[in-house]
Order: sequence, then structure tokens, then C-alpha cells
Amino acid sequence: MPTAKKAAPKKRSAATTKNSTKRTTKKKTKAPVPLSERPLLELWQDYSEGKDQAIRNFFMEKYYSLVKYHAERVHARLPDEVNIDDLIQAGVFGLADAINAFDLGRQVKFETYCAPRIRGAILDELRLMDWVPRLVRHRSSKVEQARQRLETSSGRPATHDEIAESLGVDAEEYEKIQRDSSAVGTFSLTRKAYPSDGDRDVREIDVIRDDSQQNPVRNLERKDLQDLITKGLSRAERLIMILYYFESMTMKEIGATLDLSESRVSQMHSSILARVKAQVQHRVRELEPAS
Repeated sequence: MPTAKKAAPKKRSAATTKNSTKRTTKKKTKAPVPLSERPLLELWQDYSEGKDQAIRNFFMEKYYSLVKYHAERVHARLPDEVNIDDLIQAGVFGLADAINAFDLGRQVKFETYCAPRIRGAILDELRLMDWVPRLVRHRSSKVEQARQRLETSSGRPATHDEIAESLGVDAEEYEKIQRDSSAVGTFSLTRKAYPSDGDRDVREIDVIRDDSQQNPVRNLERKDLQDLITKGLSRAERLIMILYYFESMTMKEIGATLDLSESRVSQMHSSILARVKAQVQHRVRELEPAS
């Protein structure tokens, strides 16, 4: 009997082989582990070797709460004029420096290592914002300490002579220290002036007095008073009253302006006052406020 021929194996096409290779490659490739799931020690080792910016940004976000904590503690002892956001921004720079300079060989926790750097960056920012030199601040602090020490021991307010004697300086030097430490007072125009019933706070800039602007009511009252005083006076008499009381000129200056002697101006002024006084007495009730 003739033997049956075996079927020849089918050849795999190139496309099938390529797809199979792709599936094998996909199975072997693993997804990268998120930075938040990796051990911190491993991250610090990787960053110290390659200074990877992704790891650096991860550390900045992770330890940002430390910056806010130290900024709030420093801000609690400062006046309201200091903006806490400025302190936080300075602390962020301190945190970045601490991350770049951290060394695992020191055998300390990063939280312990970065705290002095964050606080130092915040204090440096405060010194830059302060218009008073550090020497003046130091001397003013010594004056305040001496004052508190004397008042605690004596139970009464300390005098300037006692404070100067306690500091070992003379009266002239003590006055210079006082003058330098209280040269100028500054505050922010955007700080809250007083509580408001509405949603918007009332700021200092909203209620500050502008002396360069004239009050129209005050100008009207001034004009009415001027008309009342000068009513019924001659031109020379009216000019004397206006120049003396409204322009603050002296009798001598008025005499030179009107080509009169100083004694003549003084005589006319006395006569005018007597007439104005008699005129106003008849209109006292008109000047009284309405009840």
C-alpha cells in the first residue's frame, strides 16, 4: 500500500510573527512606579546621583507643609503689616536650597535638616523688608530690656536717666538711640482699618484723609462768613479784613499793598471790628444751630 504523505507545516507569515513579537514586548514592559509609592531613601539616593527635576518637584510638594508651618509661627510674632505670603515664598526658596544640599551621609532626617534653612530664609526676607539697620534694632532691644528690668525691680515706670545709667551711656547717646529707633512709623495702606458689616473689609486706603482735596461744604461756609464780615464795607476796608484774616498777612504787609501806613491800617482794623461786632450781634440767632 502506498504510504500517506504527511502534511507540510504551515509557514507563519511575517505579519503574524511581528504581531506576536509586539505582544511579547508589551508583556515584558512594566509601568513606571509612581514617585509617591517608592521608598524615600531610594528617591534621595536617585536624586543625589542625577538631580532629577521630577524627584525635586516631588520633594517640594511633599515638604511644602513645613514651609507653611514655619512661616505661620514666625508671622504670629509680627505686626499685621507683614504679609504671610511673602514669608511663605521666602521659605520655599529655603526649602529648595535644603533639597539641593541634603546629604544622606549626615544620618539625619530631612525634616530636621531643612527646618533651620527654611526659618533662616524667612528671617533673611524680614531683614530685607526692614528699613531699620540691625545695629539700631539691637540697641533698641537693649533699651527695652533695661526698661523692663528696672520696672520689674522698682514696680514703677523707669525714667530716661535710669535707663541711660543702666546701659552705661550718657543722656546725649541715649537720646540718639531713642531718635534712631523711632524715626519713622510705617504701615500698609491695604491693611484692614476696622471691621465691616459687609463682605468687603474696609482698608486704610479707603478711609485715609486726603488733605490735598478741598471740602466743598467748608469752602461754602468760608465764603458765607467772608460775605457776612465784609458786608457794608468799603473796598479798602474789605481788603484789610480779607488780607488779615483770610490771607494771614501782617499790618505792615497790608499797608504796603494798599499804600497806607501801618498805624492807619491798625486804626481802620479796630474801627471795622467794632462795626462788624455790632452787625453780628443783631444776627446771633441766625448763626445758632437749629434745634
